[in-house]
Amino acid sequence: MKLKDKILKIGKNAKIASKELAKTSSQTKNDALLAMAQNINNEKKIILEANKEDVNNAKEKNISEAFIDRLELNIERIDQIIKTLNEIASFKDPVGRVLDSWSRPNGLQISRVSTPLGVIGVVYESRPNVTADAGALCLKSGNASILRGGTDSFHSSISIHKCLVKGLTDAGISKNAIQIIDDKDREAVKLMLNGIEKSIDVIVPRGGKSLVAMVEKEAQVPVFGHLEGICHIYIDKNSDEEKAINVCINAKMRRPGICGAVETILVHKDIAKSLLPTLINALNAQACEVRGCEKTMLYSDSITNADDSDWSTEYLLPIVSIKIVDDIDEAIDHIDTFSSGHTESIITEDLNNASRFQQELDSAIVMHNTSTQFADGGEFGLGGEIGIATGKFHARGPVGINQLTSFKYLVNGNGHIRP
Repeated sequence: MKLKDKILKIGKNAKIASKELAKTSSQTKNDALLAMAQNINNEKKIILEANKEDVNNAKEKNISEAFIDRLELNIERIDQIIKTLNEIASFKDPVGRVLDSWSRPNGLQISRVSTPLGVIGVVYESRPNVTADAGALCLKSGNASILRGGTDSFHSSISIHKCLVKGLTDAGISKNAIQIIDDKDREAVKLMLNGIEKSIDVIVPRGGKSLVAMVEKEAQVPVFGHLEGICHIYIDKNSDEEKAINVCINAKMRRPGICGAVETILVHKDIAKSLLPTLINALNAQACEVRGCEKTMLYSDSITNADDSDWSTEYLLPIVSIKIVDDIDEAIDHIDTFSSGHTESIITEDLNNASRFQQELDSAIVMHNTSTQFADGGEFGLGGEIGIATGKFHARGPVGINQLTSFKYLVNGNGHIRP
């Protein structure tokens, strides 16, 4: 079968499955999710073998360590996938919720009720866990999904998808509710972005800046996405310095290659002398390269000079830029100028400054005394995420089951006619 015909069939099947899912009971969806979790637990060895093949192929291509980290699975990460599936099953069904209701003076009864979006296309790169997260979140929210993972995670994604499909069939749900495009031809992505003849209702890109930019530029259907995660931490003059150092190290070095990793640290000038030597040494001790403004460079010989491009770079590597600022105003101005609207955090014991920082910055996630690595749907209690949206329409921040619904108005009368 030609690729286009194959994709058109996938789209048609997804549309049919979405109609069925819209009326599928919560219990049936939950049964499928629990079966998926059990299937993945049973197939750990096969999934790890598939992932090993993907990782070895990636290493032969000399792909970066950050990329390998996103690609690689181990027992702990598979257990996290299983935990996420069980969590999603435990959540209240987001479909059919009465969001609001009211009566009109003429007696009409109006309510706004949540509904599935329909068919969601997910285009992602090296994270095989997205296969399970996206498929499960779409299912719980009553949406059919069409998944297209990156070629580097091909074998891992296929092995996980097989577990999802078995869970669907075990629960009596059509296997077409979660489909994966098992073809590495890039033309498949173009067909998805065109909507597969109006089969896809929304596209979610999950990957690097180039992927998301391409999707947002070429998609003919709505997109939930963010271009990059240029995240900031501002260390206020009234901060607890030990707390600030611990948070910064975690925010940068826990997993440098994720979108919630901090890329720029802003330090108030009044605490630079006492804080920076310790912070820089702690970063260097974990093999993190530090790039700094001219003032920051005075505190260590190990720092390289940060140029203008550093303030607007998502490194996704053990590299961080540091800038000394005069006050919270300069910190906010810097973030307004260079942020991608993903996640920012202030470290301070001054609650007024914390409140001001959170109110004035318009990023999707604004934190206080917290590592930016908590910018994650699972950590928010959303049961994982299909992505983090930095736009301002419909969904923003971690996109979980509630964000994967729309709504419709139900209007009830008694022979009403409009004068």
